[in-house]
Amino acid sequence: MQDFQNSLTEFISNSPNLTVQIAETAGVIVLLWLIRFIALRILRRNVESKKVLYKWRKNITYITFFIGVLIIGQIWFSALGSLGTFLGLLSAGIAIALKDPVTDMAGWLFMIWRKPFDVGDRIQVGNTKGDVIDVRVFKFTVLEIGNWVDADQSTGRVIHIPNHKVFTDDIANYTSDFEFLWNEMGVLVTFESDWKKAKKILQEIADEACKEFIEHAREEVKKAERSYLIQYRYLTPIVYTGVKDSGINLTIRYLTNPRTRRSISQLLWETILDRFAQHDDIDFAYPTIRYYDNPTEGKSGTTPT
Repeated sequence: MQDFQNSLTEFISNSPNLTVQIAETAGVIVLLWLIRFIALRILRRNVESKKVLYKWRKNITYITFFIGVLIIGQIWFSALGSLGTFLGLLSAGIAIALKDPVTDMAGWLFMIWRKPFDVGDRIQVGNTKGDVIDVRVFKFTVLEIGNWVDADQSTGRVIHIPNHKVFTDDIANYTSDFEFLWNEMGVLVTFESDWKKAKKILQEIADEACKEFIEHAREEVKKAERSYLIQYRYLTPIVYTGVKDSGINLTIRYLTNPRTRRSISQLLWETILDRFAQHDDIDFAYPTIRYYDNPTEGKSGTTPT
């Protein structure tokens, strides 16, 4: 024991700088441990949720570890002697320890500055769609639509999305700048139907149902053109003609408000059902098996000899 004490005394007297560095390192470790211990004691008294307490314990451990590494590096390496370098490394350490929260704050600043969406907008982020009901420093909240519910109706679920998703996922805004979207609805009639009459009826129905949107949509397009290269020549509904296996497909393309898409679709379908029921020469088509006799049903020029 006496020999150990003599060796320790000789080491200290021969290496005073090294001794000071060891003492400072030990002091930093003890101090950071005490700070962590006190912080956790305070949290245990004030936080009841085990989940929240777990997250805080992990974060405090990461923070104290990185601060300790930087301070001890300041003690042992003269290359880190300048205060600016030290503070820079300290900031980098904190940023690494709190990577997601820091990125969330950056996302929040981006949302304030660029405003990709605001409270009240209907958006889609990744696979999540909904109406924005809250925006905070670390997350924004949407009231979900779609999913297992058809036609973009609300599911009732509230979904919290980290702000850093605005940097990593595509963002689709249904209502910003241009408050309308184009919707299409296909109506399939049989080949034997008077498809020209059916198309005319569909055009009349669409014009009547959407006439209240047209003027408002023109104003919205003018506003959107100030910020984006949006050029719509025609905003009135139009009916396109196509052919499918079971019949002639008449597609109605029309403008609608994202929040009334289902009600407008219902109005169109109910009117179409009523109008088509008044005409014996118009039938809806659906997958069926049919036998076609070309000599009697086909054109004379296509009849095989």
